[in-house]
Amino acid sequence: MIAIAHFAGLVLTTMFAAAAAVFLDWLFLRAMFQLMRPAAASHAQSGPLRKAGPTTASTFGAELVHGTRQIARHFGPAAVRR
Repeated sequence: MIAIAHFAGLVLTTMFAAAAAVFLDWLFLRAMFQLMRPAAASHAQSGPLRKAGPTTASTFGAELVHGTRQIARHFGPAAVRR
């Protein structure tokens, strides 16, 4: 009977650990997408409809998008052909 209780405790502990791992994985994935979002969002806003002058935030966003493009060119499909 004690062995069954120990086994049940092991099962419950394992299920709790699995649930915590899935939650943390979801949390970190969501945080990663939130950190990646400014590069894509500033690129989408820099269209021809924007008439405001350059500010520090938009300049930084443009540099961030430009750097992201450079990395994509360096490691993208075209780099495989080189």
